[in-house]
Amino acid sequence: MGNPLWLIARRSFAEGWVRLTATLLAALGSIALIAGSLQFAMRAQEAVSGSGASEYHLADVLVQGGTVDPDDPYAPPDGRIPLDRVASLPGVAASAGDATLRVTASRADGQAIMAAAEGRTLLRPWVADPQLNPYRLEAGRAPAADGEVAIVRHMSRAGGLGVGDTMTLTLPHQTRQVRIAGIVNVQDRSAVAVGDLVLAPPETVQRAATLPAGTWQSVWLKAAPGVSADQLRGQLAGALGDGVTVRTAESVRQAQSAATSGEGASIAGVVGMLASVAIFVGLFVVANTFGTLVRQRTRRLALLGAIGATPRQISRLIRLEALVLGAIASVAGVAVGFPVAEVIIQLFARDGFDVSASDPQFGWIALTLPAVAGILVTQAAAWRAAYRAAGVSPVQALRSSVAEPRERRWPRLLGATAIFVGACFWFAVGVAVRVNDPPGPDRTNAIALMVLFGTLLAVIGLAVLTPFFVGPLGGLVGRAGRLISGETGRLAHATITRSPRRVSSAASSLMLGVALVASVVLVTMSVNDRFQEAGRQVMAAEHAIASTARTAEGAPAPMSREVAAKVTSVPGVSRATTLTQTEVKLVSPRAFRLRVSGAEQAGLRDVLKLGGRLPELGPGQIAVSSAVMKAQGLRRGQEITARGSQGRVTLTVAGAYHDPTHLFADEALVAAATMDQLDTNAATLAVLVRGGSPQALAGAVAEVPGVRVLDRAAYVDAASQSLTRALRATYWFVGMALLLALFGMATTVSMSVGERTKEFGLLGAVGTTMRQIRAIVRWEAATVVVLGTILGLLIAMGALGMLHLTSGSSFLRPDPPGWLFLALAAGAAVATLATSALPARWAAKVPVLEASKAE
Repeated sequence: MGNPLWLIARRSFAEGWVRLTATLLAALGSIALIAGSLQFAMRAQEAVSGSGASEYHLADVLVQGGTVDPDDPYAPPDGRIPLDRVASLPGVAASAGDATLRVTASRADGQAIMAAAEGRTLLRPWVADPQLNPYRLEAGRAPAADGEVAIVRHMSRAGGLGVGDTMTLTLPHQTRQVRIAGIVNVQDRSAVAVGDLVLAPPETVQRAATLPAGTWQSVWLKAAPGVSADQLRGQLAGALGDGVTVRTAESVRQAQSAATSGEGASIAGVVGMLASVAIFVGLFVVANTFGTLVRQRTRRLALLGAIGATPRQISRLIRLEALVLGAIASVAGVAVGFPVAEVIIQLFARDGFDVSASDPQFGWIALTLPAVAGILVTQAAAWRAAYRAAGVSPVQALRSSVAEPRERRWPRLLGATAIFVGACFWFAVGVAVRVNDPPGPDRTNAIALMVLFGTLLAVIGLAVLTPFFVGPLGGLVGRAGRLISGETGRLAHATITRSPRRVSSAASSLMLGVALVASVVLVTMSVNDRFQEAGRQVMAAEHAIASTARTAEGAPAPMSREVAAKVTSVPGVSRATTLTQTEVKLVSPRAFRLRVSGAEQAGLRDVLKLGGRLPELGPGQIAVSSAVMKAQGLRRGQEITARGSQGRVTLTVAGAYHDPTHLFADEALVAAATMDQLDTNAATLAVLVRGGSPQALAGAVAEVPGVRVLDRAAYVDAASQSLTRALRATYWFVGMALLLALFGMATTVSMSVGERTKEFGLLGAVGTTMRQIRAIVRWEAATVVVLGTILGLLIAMGALGMLHLTSGSSFLRPDPPGWLFLALAAGAAVATLATSALPARWAAKVPVLEASKAE
C-alpha cells in the first residue's frame, strides 16, 4: 500500500478512535470466546485422555482371570486367578493381586467427589511390594487396617480432604465410613488415566468385590533379572493354559492410552461444535459493526475517490484497518481467553465435568490458532464492507443527507437463495443420516449437528434479506407512531424507511440473540416436558430412593443395595423394587454392547409399566427393547451369549418392550437372579417404592449416608440429567454468545446514532425537543424489536421443527406454550430498549455547532 493511504489510515484511527474502539471491543469479545472455547477443548482433551500416568508402569506382565474385552481396556476380566498359582512360577520375581470395584466417594457433608473429566473412581488394593508399588506417598502412610484408605492427589484437592479426615464410600452392597491414612501420586500425577483411585488393604478389597480368599481378578508380575516381559508372557501363557489371559503391562498401557485419547478427541469435537457457534456469532457481530463503520464514513470515502483514490485503494484501506484491528483484538482476545476458559471450566465443573486438574495450554495451537482465526474473522467480516466502500461514488461527497443509496434487489435475492440452498443441503444430510443410521443418541447427535449447520446458514440468509422487511414493517410502526406520538412518529417513520440497512444491522444482531435463546429454551422445554410425560406413563411407583451424589454425566450415582431392605417394612409400603444396571458385551450371535437393567419380577408392574408385551422373566431370560431388537436383528426365543464380569452367560430372548423414558430399562431387562449371574456388583440406580409416606421412608433410610427420597417427578428429573447433559453444555456457550450478540447490537445502535449527529443537531435547531428526539430513537428501537423478534422466533421454531422432522424424536416437538413467545418478545424489548437508552440520550444532547461539523 502506498504511503499516502497509510497516512489516511493513521488519521482515520486518530480521529475515529471512539467508533473504532467499539468495533475493536466487538472483535475482542469474539476472539476471546474463540480462544476460551479452544483452551477449554484442549484442557478437556488432556484431562479426559489422562496424563499418561499408569498404575502398571512398574509391572512387566499381567495375568488376568478368564477373558478380557479387547474393546474396553478398563473393563475387569470375567474370571478369577489364584495368586499362589502364579507367584511360584519360574521367571517371576514379584507378584501382587489386583481387583477393581467402582465406588462413589463423598465428603463428610455428603457432597460427592467427582473424578477428573469423565473418569471413574475405583477401589483397588494397596501394593506392598516396592518392586510393583506404583503409588508414591505425598503425605501420611499406607493403609494398614480395615477402614483405612489412601487416595490420589486429585481426590484430596477436589474434596478438600487431608490425612486423618473421613469420607463415605458407597460400595455395591454397603455404605461405610473410611479414614484417609495417606495421599499418593502416580508418576508425579494427580490421577491415572482411568480416573481416581481409593486404595485399601487387600483383604478389604477382596471382601468388597466378593472375591474368594486368595483369588483376584488380575495378578501383577515383575520379571526376574534376565527375563524380558515378552519372554515371561510366553512362558506363563504356556504354563497356565486357556483359562487365563496373559498380557504384557506395556500392551495394556498402550491400549488405555489409545482409548483415552479417543475419548479426549470426542470431547474436544463436541466442544469444538459448540465453539463453532461462538465463531459464527463473532463473525456476524464484527461484520455488522464494520458495515456500520463504513456507512458512517461514506462522505469521507467519497472525497477520497474525488481526489483520485481508486476503488481498489479504498478497498485496501478498509482491509488494512481490519487487519490492524484484527491484530490488536487477536492479541488481547487470546489473553482474555484464559479467564474465559476458567469461567467455562468452573461452570462445567458444577455440572459434573471437572477438568480443573489440567494445566493451561500455552502451545502454539492454543496461542496461534485463535489469533489467526481472529484476523481471518475480521478480514472476512470486513470483506463486504470493503466491497461497499470501493463502490462509493465521488458524487456522494456533495450530499448532506445520510440517506442510503438505492441498491439493486436481485443480488441480495440471488445471494439469499444460494445461502438457503446450502441450508437445505445440510437438512437433507440430516434426513439421510436418519434413514441410514440406527436409532440412538449417536444418530440424534449427528442429525443435530447437520441441523445446526443448516440453521446457521438460514440465519445468514435471513440477515441478507432483512433490509427488505424494514420498509413494510417501518410503515406499520410509523402508523402506530403517528397515532401515538403525532409528528414525532412521522419523523421516526421517515428515518426508519430512509436507512433500511442501518435498522437491519441492529435487527440482525437481535435476531441472532433471540434465535439463540429461543432455540435453547424451546428444546429444553420440549425435552423436559417429554421426560415428565413419559415418566408419568412408566413409573407407577410414587417414590424413588436415590443417591444424593451424581455421576460425571449428572444422574444420581449408584448406591448400596442395603437400602431396599430398610424400606420394605415401612408402614404402607406395598412394593419396594431395587433397580440395578450393568453393561455387558454380546458375543453371539453378533458382537455389540448392551446396557442391561435388573429388577425383581414379582410385582414389577406395580412400580414400572413398560410398553409392549413384557412377560415375567425367569432365570436365564432377557427382554430386549424393540429398538435394539430391530437394530440387531434379534427375535423372540433366540439364544444369545453375553460376556459379563462373572464370565459368559447364555440367555434366551423372552420378548420385546419399550421404555419411552429411556431411564429405567432403556435397552434390556433381566430378573435379579440373572443380573447376579452377569454382575454381582451391578450398580444400584434406585429403589422404586409403592406406598408409604415420604417422611416414613426418609426416617427408614436416615442411617444410610448420601441417599434421599424423591417423588416421581423429582426422580425423573434427576435421572434424566445424564441424557440432557449435552443440552446443558450449550447453556454456557449460548449465554456467552448471547452477551456478544447483545454487545454487537448495542455497538451498532450507538454507532448509528453517531452516524446521524448532524441530523439530530439540525432537528434540535428547528425546534425538536430532547424528548421528541429520544422518542424517535425509541420508535426505531421498536422496529428493531419487532423485526428481530419475529425473525429470531422464526429461526428457532424452524430449527426445532427440522430437528423433529429429521430425527423423528418425540422429545423434540415444536409445540411451545403461547406464553413463551410473549416472554421472549418482552425480553427482546427490554434488551433493545436498554441498549438504546444511552444512545437516545446522546442523540438528544447533540449541540447544533457540533452537528454542523459532523461528517
